[in-house]
Amino acid sequence: MRQRKLFCEYGPFCYRLSLKKENLRRTWRDSFHQVRFAQVQRPDDLPVLLKGHRSPVERRLEGVDARLQRNKTVNLKLALPFIDGLLLRPGETFSFWQRVGNPTAKRGFLPGLVIKSGAVGEDIGGGLCQLANMIHWLCLHSPLTVCELHHHSDALFPDSARRVPFGTGTSILYKAVDYRLKNDTAQSFQLRLWLSEGDLCGELRAERPLDVVYRIEETGSHYEQQGEKFFRCSEIWRVVSAADTRRQLHKELLLKNRSLVLYDPSLIPPEEIWRKSPC
Repeated sequence: MRQRKLFCEYGPFCYRLSLKKENLRRTWRDSFHQVRFAQVQRPDDLPVLLKGHRSPVERRLEGVDARLQRNKTVNLKLALPFIDGLLLRPGETFSFWQRVGNPTAKRGFLPGLVIKSGAVGEDIGGGLCQLANMIHWLCLHSPLTVCELHHHSDALFPDSARRVPFGTGTSILYKAVDYRLKNDTAQSFQLRLWLSEGDLCGELRAERPLDVVYRIEETGSHYEQQGEKFFRCSEIWRVVSAADTRRQLHKELLLKNRSLVLYDPSLIPPEEIWRKSPC
């Protein structure tokens, strides 16, 4: 039986109208629930560095126009000042779009790489997901609570020079598809973000040291073939250990990946393909 099309699938106008409706619903829900957003930016660092990371901005991706990668640098430069130095105080919520705002051409944002309906495309403000990914990776190494996260459902590119486990990123789309964190602890945290030598750099800082440390592990990484299709499989775990002794206290499963591979399967290393998978 043929599945009925959604209203947003009847053309660009219907899609824009649906987005506007979802954005209005988001604004109303935030107002109704009286969400207390993080607003204060501090120019100097909080004293304790919890986690630092850097990732290349302009990666060479098969079949992707290099112009979109260059534009991403511009988009990041425009977005960073709204988040760098931001304090997340007890009880406050970080919202990516509440800080960055609508990435429109009028504000100087350029066409960049986006993922739409499981395919690579371009749109104004594209590439900002790398910034959301950075923030998420930093905060996975903290007690901050992730209260909104939208995982990428497909494997669009090979694991070329990957610095973090597959599946630890997040999708964003102004403003209905957001990335949000809440500080349910008794101390403040701070995000520091900047560009340096072609890399996006980030730090998560705190007022006081934590009594635990966090480590993210990817296990069982492999590809599974089913007929003509290939799937990227793995599990993402977070290990919590005592800061002084490094004794493991807790281990939690964050995500079980099973993502359809949308790039050329010939690029998959043959030794990583499991014909019969427990996944």
